[in-house]
Amino acid sequence: MTDRHEIERARAEAGDNHVNFMSEAIEASKNFREDYEGRMNIVKHDQMLFERSPDGLIKHIIHEKMNTKECCIEMYMQFIEAGKATGKQRHLSEEIAFVVEGSGYDLHWDVRFDCGDKFTWEWEKEPKKFEWKEGDFVYIPPYCMHQRFNANGEQTARIIVCNSSMVRPMGFDWFEQVENAEGF
Repeated sequence: MTDRHEIERARAEAGDNHVNFMSEAIEASKNFREDYEGRMNIVKHDQMLFERSPDGLIKHIIHEKMNTKECCIEMYMQFIEAGKATGKQRHLSEEIAFVVEGSGYDLHWDVRFDCGDKFTWEWEKEPKKFEWKEGDFVYIPPYCMHQRFNANGEQTARIIVCNSSMVRPMGFDWFEQVENAEGF
């Protein structure tokens, strides 16, 4: 037992295999705090950017690239044209949505998984249907494949969508666009 301790002590004192992880983390934290002070507390409506995304037209309310003090949540307004649908996607974080305007439904394909030597994922063949209208809240469980449909043939639906971005740095940056929205 003593030989191992002596070898370890000798390695530590020799300076081989030394890194600066802790010092770099302290410096990065200091830089982050300085940068954080200059970030926005309020995002004005004209600072919210639009994107023609694979999920359709969205207006970013909060996004990590928008230089806000919010670091854990992404929020956007989704516009679904009359009679159209979003893309189909799945992501490891939960999603919540608030229907600002319109009516329609979500299709959710629940997932079953196994944690053996590697993850095994299997989605239901038939989706569950959840109808929604103005003022409703919609919950999408983690990694549930989902797609949103505007059932109104005359009015664009507007929905505020919120996702947590906290799981990404923990190694769970699993986001898949299974199918794009029509025209995107």
